[in-house]
Amino acid sequence: MGECDECCNNCGCRWKDIWWFLFCLLILIIAALIVVLVVAFAFVRHVFVTVDDASLSRLVLVSTPATAFAYNLSLVLVVRNLNWAMSIKHTEPLEAAYSFDGQLFDRDKLTGEGDTHGAKKTVLYRIMSGSDSAFMALGNAGVAEFKKENATGVFEVEVVVSGEVKYTARLSKCSKIEAKCPLKLQLVLSGEAPGAVVFQQVKCTLAKAYKSC
Repeated sequence: MGECDECCNNCGCRWKDIWWFLFCLLILIIAALIVVLVVAFAFVRHVFVTVDDASLSRLVLVSTPATAFAYNLSLVLVVRNLNWAMSIKHTEPLEAAYSFDGQLFDRDKLTGEGDTHGAKKTVLYRIMSGSDSAFMALGNAGVAEFKKENATGVFEVEVVVSGEVKYTARLSKCSKIEAKCPLKLQLVLSGEAPGAVVFQQVKCTLAKAYKSC
């Protein structure tokens, strides 16, 4: 009888040890889950923007009657969402604006309001932009800079990607984004073989994001 009691007591101790082990394991799993959720949603990694390819086949200064550009520009813009758990919703359209010597001469719309960008996804935008008369307030200094660059055949054009986004699963408000991409573009002459001008990828500089809505 004493041996049986001792056996039951040992069994009870072993079950108690197992329950304590399972309880501790559950606590560790909950703690790990909290850490994962904090890492996934508490810290935002803003978009990463690059220009992977660009080509300028025409850039002519016209004055009829105001200063304007006749141009043809093609771009491959790449936008990466670096967050592995949060997708992006565009609360304003995403746009690409083009400027020369600090003066805007045209812009293109990349996304519409309400469009989404999945977590850890990369979106590629192929842009073909052009105009026979894109108005710009260039001024005398800008005209002089154009003539200088026109003599070399290499033009400095800045592309600015801007918009407003909201990261899903967060209570924070919307954030403005602005990425500046300074490009040096060799003018591609008519009849020149495709690929004759090699373009090196440009990593755009993202301005500090700020809450806006």
